[in-house]
Amino acid sequence: MKFMANFKCNHTPSSIKAYFDIFNAFTFDAGFFDKHEIVFFPPFLSLGAALDFAKVGKIGTQNAYPEQKGAFTGEVGIEALESSGIGIVLVGHSERRALGESQKLLARKCEVFAQAGFGVVYCVGENLAVRKSGMRAVEAHLREQFAGIDSSLPNLTIAYEPIWAIGSGVSASAQEIEETHAFLRSLTSAPLLYGGSVNAKNAREILSVKNVDGLLVGSAALTPQGFYDIIQEGTKAEGAKAQK
Repeated sequence: MKFMANFKCNHTPSSIKAYFDIFNAFTFDAGFFDKHEIVFFPPFLSLGAALDFAKVGKIGTQNAYPEQKGAFTGEVGIEALESSGIGIVLVGHSERRALGESQKLLARKCEVFAQAGFGVVYCVGENLAVRKSGMRAVEAHLREQFAGIDSSLPNLTIAYEPIWAIGSGVSASAQEIEETHAFLRSLTSAPLLYGGSVNAKNAREILSVKNVDGLLVGSAALTPQGFYDIIQEGTKAEGAKAQK
């Protein structure tokens, strides 16, 4: 299973140090990291602190530009990421799409970073109007978000985050997640994550759903205890899923 924490525009270098002072002290079962992966996505100015202080898990970036380097004001390219030790890139989050990132740019990001050896976590998801229109509308919307995406790219992970569930406190139902992930599985063999109001109370149920291979967590991961509790509850789903 994959457990990923997206800090968004939260945490400073000093609060990141405090975060990992606590998280590093948590214990995990023997063999945990043989079966599971933990990834943190801090904001840019806290990446250095995360790399310095995190003793558990991997560090990824919430955004990057698909060029080695050059005249791209405000962007961070491949060369800078590689030299810093960043190996995972989050692409296509709805909050990036809302800022105007086009499908063409997102597809290019996936292609360039995957071919450069980065792990790519590509986010997809529909708004409430699409969800209310029914599953066929959801499927059509998700197909559009796969336009130009090579679903067989190496080290690709897909994160399904229904926009209407992000930060709302209301997760998609187990049935909605199962139906949507079944459709996504028909499009790709890449690992499938769920994100959208994930917390310690629903993590086990969500990860018990077929074709859910992990979680992308937002606000509930902003505290080390909150994220650790989600991981501990989530891993309890393994037995239930194995019996299905």
